[in-house]
Amino acid sequence: MLNLLVTGGAGFIGSHFVEYLLKHYPEYRIINLDKLTYAGSLDNLSDVLNNPKHIFIQGDILDATLLEELFTAYQINAVVHFAAESHVDNSIAKPDAFIQTNIHGTFQLLETAKKFWHQKADQDHSSLFRFHHISTDEVYGSLGKEGYFFETSPYAPNSPYSASKASSDMLVRSYHKTYQLNTVITNCSNNFGPKQHDEKLIPTIIRNAISDKPIPIYGNGLNVRDWLSVNDHVHAIDWVLHNGIKGENYNIGGDQEMSNLEIAKKICTLLDDIKPRADRVSYAEQINFVTDRLGHDFRYAVNTDKIQTLGWKLLSQFSEELYQTVCWYLNKYQNN
Repeated sequence: MLNLLVTGGAGFIGSHFVEYLLKHYPEYRIINLDKLTYAGSLDNLSDVLNNPKHIFIQGDILDATLLEELFTAYQINAVVHFAAESHVDNSIAKPDAFIQTNIHGTFQLLETAKKFWHQKADQDHSSLFRFHHISTDEVYGSLGKEGYFFETSPYAPNSPYSASKASSDMLVRSYHKTYQLNTVITNCSNNFGPKQHDEKLIPTIIRNAISDKPIPIYGNGLNVRDWLSVNDHVHAIDWVLHNGIKGENYNIGGDQEMSNLEIAKKICTLLDDIKPRADRVSYAEQINFVTDRLGHDFRYAVNTDKIQTLGWKLLSQFSEELYQTVCWYLNKYQNN
């Protein structure tokens, strides 16, 4: 049986992954460690909290004593590490939490895994003993209008957030090279889907639109992001966890590039159809251009050939996933 530690499993992507694992691997035992900061909520886990194969622990990845207790008590033989501060604006205003959680927290996890797994490896050759680090395409920096980031692209982070994630990536890589820890890293593009925190772009667009508030778009709105359904992302994480080559990193993208202004207009068009304004004016009229973010990267886009060689492919349709996401948030905001 795989005893899998998921960090940050009450957050947006982490909670989707926990649900995915319990559905597809009922024989696994999931130990879910989350500090329950503002971005994590037990509401995200309401469907699995009573599952006997899901054990939730409220705690901090910076707590080395707690980590050792968990590895020992539950005989952890794989880690999927989501726990991170992730909002770029917050990293610009208050970078300290990003340095502590994203860098020092990853270090504590690596140290615990190294200590515990090196002790166990001689007795147990059947376990996975894998450390899967979840990261972002923002570590590569910014692209122009053309081209893609590859796994071999140099790191050039431009925000405290992306710098902290780049640092944690490098730590994970070093523990593979130096200590032979079985690691994999995945770098994903922008995720969307139900249960994402309200501070993120797509929830903000929906919430402000139906609240008759300005929909804020940075700068001229032409910054480009590649949008990845959270359902496709968790499937890709599963694929790399079980099939990825140790020591390697894999890009995960949704092949849906569009500017921030484009995604805002798409959502407004959906809202016009699903929940039209009383005056029948398009929600797009609420779009409001605001002062650009400091160091705002122009474009992200990743090449996904490498993960596709493992057999992974996108399964969802962007338009359907976006529609379902808009409906989910409409239900949430109308009931609150």
